Amino acid sequence: MTQRKGEKPTISIQEHMAIDVCPGPIQPIKQISDYFPRYPRGLPAAAPHVGPLRSPLSTPSTSVSAAESERPNEDSPERACAGATASPQAVRRDEEPDVEGYDSDDSTTLGTLEFSLQYDQENNALHCTINKAKLPVPRYKKGLKPMDHNGLSDPYVKLHLLPGASKANKLRTKTLHNTLNPVWNETLTYYGITDEDMVRKTLRISVCDEDKFRHNEFIGETRIPLKKLKPNQIKNFNNCLEKQLPVNKTEDKSLEERGRIMISLKYNTQKSCLVVGIIRCAHLAAMDANGFSDPYVKTYLKPDENKKSKHKTAVKKKTLNPEFNEEFCYDIKYADLTKKTLEVTVWDYDIGKSNDFIGGVSLGINANGERLKHWFDCLKNKDKKIERWHTLTNELPGSLND
Repeated sequence: MTQRKGEKPTISIQEHMAIDVCPGPIQPIKQISDYFPRYPRGLPAAAPHVGPLRSPLSTPSTSVSAAESERPNEDSPERACAGATASPQAVRRDEEPDVEGYDSDDSTTLGTLEFSLQYDQENNALHCTINKAKLPVPRYKKGLKPMDHNGLSDPYVKLHLLPGASKANKLRTKTLHNTLNPVWNETLTYYGITDEDMVRKTLRISVCDEDKFRHNEFIGETRIPLKKLKPNQIKNFNNCLEKQLPVNKTEDKSLEERGRIMISLKYNTQKSCLVVGIIRCAHLAAMDANGFSDPYVKTYLKPDENKKSKHKTAVKKKTLNPEFNEEFCYDIKYADLTKKTLEVTVWDYDIGKSNDFIGGVSLGINANGERLKHWFDCLKNKDKKIERWHTLTNELPGSLND
């Protein structure tokens, strides 16, 4: 390489690199700053642009002031490489969720339900008013969790009493179509609710999406222990819907509820007989394909050595809430009532085949709860009619034949 007089010897980058890789003593690795002249701010335009660096073309070529030289170089290669690997702004951008695909916890995505409950103690009725459902979450579509392809739902509400949930104690609202903000303002009533039910029962309220071509889909549910209610007072709720909670499988299946029956008892001292009144039934299990039953009631006073204690009501066609208002008399001494058990069974009448058992209940000295209390109240209050609601279960009292 030629050298003019008076000039300092120079060496090209290629030659310098060649020297570094030649055999011999290990030379220190050159820094990038050794190969390029220092620029006021940043790399030269030919260098790759890394991170949020400013172009030197837009930077004045004037010398940097003392204040600026003391300030850390924000655009240095080391700072730029560090920023490229861990830029706070880049991290925040990656963590930002997709609003359209946002899926938060179930207490927001499943929706909320507004409703009110009232226990009418005098009439043994539980009134459930279903008002509306909504989901006031600004980062999600307002309303219920959409279940259909059009982003909407066809919601309805159904009620069950636990334990002992069955089709017999299911109530449901009408279906509202293509909405995420349904307003029902519909009152559903359970009849035959006793003080004992209010202590041990829980009301399950489920919101579902009706589908004509497939199975209806579950949206969410909430559960209210009835012991939270005060008699004859309306209590308002606005609850978040939750995932479907498992039902306690340890429940005795023999206690599955099949409906309610109102029975009256009266001991007539003048005639020395027990008067049993079958007044009405409510929420009976549907036994026929049309969704109804043809119910009638039978009564027995056990033990019955002569098998003459059987009485039967008339059949009521196509109903789950029949009214009978019939009375039967059993000639019996007052002292013998402590040895007797009254068995009441409800049947579905069928033509050409065996009648279906719907449910039954036993009252007497060996009963418990409301059934025992009803029997004792009859014994203590002669010549007074005592009316009570009782729960029918699928357990057949005694060994009965139709």
